Amino acid sequence: MSMLKGANLPVQARAVRVELGWRSGPGVPDVDASALLLVSGKVRSDADFVFYNQPAHTSGAVRHEGKKTGPDGVTDTLAVDLARVEPAVERIVVAASADGGSFGRVPGLRVRVLDAASGTEIARYESQDATVETAFLLGELYRRQGSWKFRAVGQGYGSGLAGLATDFGISVDEPAPRTAPAAPAPVRPAPVRSEPVRPEPVRTTRPAAPAPPPPAPAPAPVRLSKVTLTKDAPSVSLAKQGGTSGAMRVNLNWQMRKQFRGWGAKLGRAVANHSDLDLDLCALYELTDGRKGVVQALGNAFGALNQPPYIHLDGDDRTGAVSSGENLTINLDHKDRLRRIVIFVTIYEGARSFADLDATVTLQPQHGAPIDFALGECTVPSTVCSLALITNTGSDLVVQREARFLVPERGVSPQRTIDYAYGWGMNWTPGRK
Repeated sequence: MSMLKGANLPVQARAVRVELGWRSGPGVPDVDASALLLVSGKVRSDADFVFYNQPAHTSGAVRHEGKKTGPDGVTDTLAVDLARVEPAVERIVVAASADGGSFGRVPGLRVRVLDAASGTEIARYESQDATVETAFLLGELYRRQGSWKFRAVGQGYGSGLAGLATDFGISVDEPAPRTAPAAPAPVRPAPVRSEPVRPEPVRTTRPAAPAPPPPAPAPAPVRLSKVTLTKDAPSVSLAKQGGTSGAMRVNLNWQMRKQFRGWGAKLGRAVANHSDLDLDLCALYELTDGRKGVVQALGNAFGALNQPPYIHLDGDDRTGAVSSGENLTINLDHKDRLRRIVIFVTIYEGARSFADLDATVTLQPQHGAPIDFALGECTVPSTVCSLALITNTGSDLVVQREARFLVPERGVSPQRTIDYAYGWGMNWTPGRK
């Protein structure tokens, strides 16, 4: 049962998952979850703001886990380890922001608090009165007499995530207004002196005191920008988004649709069983010295981050149930040694096609705005999909959305199919996990 606005409930779990949910559809804005850790009603610093551009708190107590699509709509989840929250933190505010519209166009907006260990629902609040708001404070976890509680809040903001964050003490990076350059002051000629210049008497002075050290530079303000690639705008420069160094995580998150449509429905059966479907996130790479290879779970070719190929596969999610999905990490500190990378996904087992699969790809540079895109619907019997092409232009890395569902010829592996499509020219042999 949904809570009423202003109601509160005790939270006895040591760790919870706070799940922001809504129903997607044509014209529905994208929605993002965020959390603010408050002391006396304000953040202590910008580090107390957890959201898509800053996905983990320094204490490890709050993490932004990202979005998943399921039969009931889309969810964006925050993981909160209440046992690790610093004693000074009194409240953890759970907020939502709408990208590309107002919350009046977001159906089914809700927040749920789940026991992280058992998955049991502890609290639920469903927003019913949103109109023109572009940010929403949905609820808060707060301390009361040594225990935690959850309160349903339901307060809207017309100023978006930037306005909400600023109210709680966050400094937000916004473009500075352009001003016309000041006119140069007229230069007057120096007067001519007719008298000879007399030497000044020599004066003795004490040595000057050392200058005080310069003040520490102010921390950079929080960047709220993010990039969604589409068919009409399929590419972006990493340098323009601030992604020029550090690690860049490439995440694939996927979910089976409940209702089968399109090519999958023509088979007369589900093309994939959620418990059996095993997707593999992979990357073909070419270095500037000419070396080529593949990073994938097949054959345990997990790569390396601090030596060639500077790409590492974090793990192998064999069910899609892992909240963080599958992840590749690319070391942008060695971007000058990378010529091109094709990121792709294959079906290892459990299905004959990507039909009826919802998947989202997110590239998260350590020092830049996140880049994400959806794969769209597969309408062919494809077992391999190229996700993105990253190309070194000589001065920058450019990310290109591919989202190409490919159909291997009989007897040709998915990896070799990607090789043929992008002209890699490698020799392939069978491999196993």
